[in-house]
Amino acid sequence: MTIPATTAHAAQTPVLKIENLGVDFWVDGTWYPAAIDMNYEVAPGEVLAIVGESGSGKSSSSMALLGLLPPNGRVNGTIRFDGRDISNISGAQLRRMRGEDMAVIFQEPMTALNPVFTIGAQIIESLRVHRGLTPTEARARAIELLELVEMPTPEITVDKYPHQLSGGQRQRAMIAMAISCDPKLLIADEPTTALDVTVQAEILDLLRNLRDKLSSAIVLITHDMGVVADLADKIIVMKDGRIVEAGEIVEVFRAPKHPYTQQLLAAVPKLSLEPATEVAVEPSSAATVLSFDDVVIEYPKRGRIPAFRAVDGVSFDIKAGEVVGLVGESGSGKSTIGRASIGLLGVHSGALKINGSDIATMPERELRKIRRTTGIVFQDPGSSLNPRLPIGESIGEPIKLAGLAKGRDLDRRVEGLLDEVELPRSFRNRFPHELSGGQRQRVGIARALALRPPLLIADEPTSALDVSVQARFLDLLQELQQELKFACLFITHDLAVVDVLAHRILVMHRGKLVEQGAKEQVLRNPQDPYTKRLISAVPLPDPLLQRERREARAEVLAAGAQ
Repeated sequence: MTIPATTAHAAQTPVLKIENLGVDFWVDGTWYPAAIDMNYEVAPGEVLAIVGESGSGKSSSSMALLGLLPPNGRVNGTIRFDGRDISNISGAQLRRMRGEDMAVIFQEPMTALNPVFTIGAQIIESLRVHRGLTPTEARARAIELLELVEMPTPEITVDKYPHQLSGGQRQRAMIAMAISCDPKLLIADEPTTALDVTVQAEILDLLRNLRDKLSSAIVLITHDMGVVADLADKIIVMKDGRIVEAGEIVEVFRAPKHPYTQQLLAAVPKLSLEPATEVAVEPSSAATVLSFDDVVIEYPKRGRIPAFRAVDGVSFDIKAGEVVGLVGESGSGKSTIGRASIGLLGVHSGALKINGSDIATMPERELRKIRRTTGIVFQDPGSSLNPRLPIGESIGEPIKLAGLAKGRDLDRRVEGLLDEVELPRSFRNRFPHELSGGQRQRVGIARALALRPPLLIADEPTSALDVSVQARFLDLLQELQQELKFACLFITHDLAVVDVLAHRILVMHRGKLVEQGAKEQVLRNPQDPYTKRLISAVPLPDPLLQRERREARAEVLAAGAQ
């Protein structure tokens, strides 16, 4: 199946043309296909979105273009870049092209960035290698690029290490590095996964401007149909390594032909902006599980880095059986609140209670008992799973340490958890690096639910999941909550997911809680200007409606800047 260029780009020579592309991996003496007989092309200034479930081959086929497959991978077929066949060029030639002519934004910035070098040093290295800039010129350009991707205090951030940044800030640093040399082809592998909606809208505008200014071709790999509707000209839908549907974006969204595409679009959560027909009733008689009372959390001064107040005077309660959505921009303090909720961060002042016990002053031995009844799903599955443990051992470890099961009984519990997150039972013997990003996230979710905790802290748990698995996970979470009545603090940047799941919503901005209330009130009738801006930035999974929404948002922002 080949996608022709869109009407506006039909007369142009493609930047990228793929013919009969296949990708296979050698595992246990057998070649397993990851991508089969792919054909497509991307013209200058055109955005091609590749969508599909985790493990469908969308990332593997794109990494093959850059020669970034692991040693057990092989590629066949023809890859033409800017009219030149690069299928069999040497590694040295390909390295010269990478970064300057072709660049990539990786899905998990924490594992793609070098942890022992500052953000600035990594951007400067690219600029000096490909552009020949002096150290002073390269540093100035690095700060300019960080400003371009809306990095807070770029003059300070340029000297920070990856672990000192939030997930969204690391993603912005990765994007700044990828666009540093104005590439002709940009492969964006889940470029907005860790970003809140306001920054996501700005990044999409940035990618759109890069495309228009430099006529860069963009291959967008994502599971976010709102992002696809906002940015893409064409779309490829992949399943089990094959292209099952392809075409212009409006055509596929409005009249999908393949049953899988129809299923994919039906699973997309949609943020309703219509006034509510009924007001959600907040749980009132249930016991309070998690309570914040005027909590302040500070990161102490370290060397030249001054003390930083990440959370400033926050108060809220979560009751049993209640899901509270915590939303806000990257760096607003959302994840800090999540980590403090299970004692991973200390509290500077205020009271933080779980089931009536103040964990801010609790001895370590008592705190360990509390953690056994608290589950947490981390934002970055690549760095939160032990790379030396098979998946089955990682999932079963909490059950084993709690002394709840062993032997065959433990095996059955692990298999049941794999079933719940829709992973094959055979995956129990695989290691984290053998799984895709979305599959690793599902393992993290299974591990967090292993002890059926009364309190679950979910830090961006659906960020790496494709829409069909995300829909299943949300259903699963609701089913488990109805059964177990646990309290859940659901930290996310996806307001559509919050609309599906949450009873109440908390809105964070620069460490402060600027608005909180029932879901219907916050989403349908927001009071704080920041909340209004947050909701206006949510992309709609419909190309025509999203175009109108983007133009209206641009007018609002332009009026506000005057």
